[in-house]
Amino acid sequence: MASKPARGTASWMLAAFAAVGGMAFSGLALALEWNLRPAGSKIAADIHSLHEYVMILCTVIFIGVFAFMFYSVYAHRKSKGHKAAQFHENTTVEILWTVIPAVILVGIALPTTRTVVAQKDTSNPALTIKVTGYQWKWGYDYVKGEGEGISFISTLSIPREQIEGKALKGENYLLEVDNELIVPVGKKVRILTTAADVIHSWWVPAFGAKQDAIPGFIRDLHFTAEKTGTFRSQCVELCGKEHGFMPIVVKVVSQDEYSGWVGDRMKLIAAAADDPGKQYSLDELKKRGEQVYAKNCVACHQATGKGLPPAFPPLDGSQIVLGPKEAQIAAVLNGILKNGTPTAMAAFGKQLNDVELAAVITFTRNNWGNKTGEAIQPAEIKALRK
Repeated sequence: MASKPARGTASWMLAAFAAVGGMAFSGLALALEWNLRPAGSKIAADIHSLHEYVMILCTVIFIGVFAFMFYSVYAHRKSKGHKAAQFHENTTVEILWTVIPAVILVGIALPTTRTVVAQKDTSNPALTIKVTGYQWKWGYDYVKGEGEGISFISTLSIPREQIEGKALKGENYLLEVDNELIVPVGKKVRILTTAADVIHSWWVPAFGAKQDAIPGFIRDLHFTAEKTGTFRSQCVELCGKEHGFMPIVVKVVSQDEYSGWVGDRMKLIAAAADDPGKQYSLDELKKRGEQVYAKNCVACHQATGKGLPPAFPPLDGSQIVLGPKEAQIAAVLNGILKNGTPTAMAAFGKQLNDVELAAVITFTRNNWGNKTGEAIQPAEIKALRK
């Protein structure tokens, strides 16, 4: 009578062991097959190797521990007449379960430390770029190296129709920008991160590069791209309503292409430089302002100017928009009303120049049902800057 339960127990133990082993090997296979994104830098490759090494080590430990446990339960089961051994303060066991985990930890700590130290070594870069997070876009300033002086804002460029479900979504939905970050291949790039409003996070997994952008602080990271191509990511710190619409796109090009881009960009900057001293007509300001509004304001205040109350009030019929122009200028410039009350809107004083600000304010005061007939000039913006 005792043999049947024994055979049943043995079958159950073998089946359980097979199931656990199968799951472990399946998990390992999936981890290696569905790995991290393809590495585009040495640091990213080191992170991948470390990930696989630790995954394999953990799997081996898992299989070994559970195999020993299942074997012990099966081989020393009561149906075979085994009795529990009584022992206490076994010196050998104490040494083994102290030394073995310590060796495992050292085996993980050494390669991990090397990788982390390499990630933090931002010395001797060929190029330094300041990255500023805004709600909800990125500002890039080339502050050292070839291209020094180039600055631009990188904003989501996919049509609003795709976001609103009125058009088919493209291959890189939510991962397209109007201005890509351009860097040369094989050159060490140092990134300085900060933010103008809330905490953001700049992350490009293909480069093993991630750093939070915190208002009032400058933090850095670096990467050296080892192959050309376009690498996409997004802000990975919850930063407000449009957090999911804040992509990061880095385009890695050859050195010759990069030098050519720098030359073209410098010429473009010189040719397109706004003249803050010029007197613009109402039509000129409205036309330019419509473009600025579509790029910076439409997500919150909507194309109709009706906003998304109560967080984002309507501009159509707004008392601030239709009131004294100084109050609206102060609100757009500093995110603060003339009486000192803060608004939910980001301060655009550091994101847009005087001409762009004058244009977008003029547009809002003369669009939809708003018909003030006023043309706000760049000189007026300059006079109210803090």
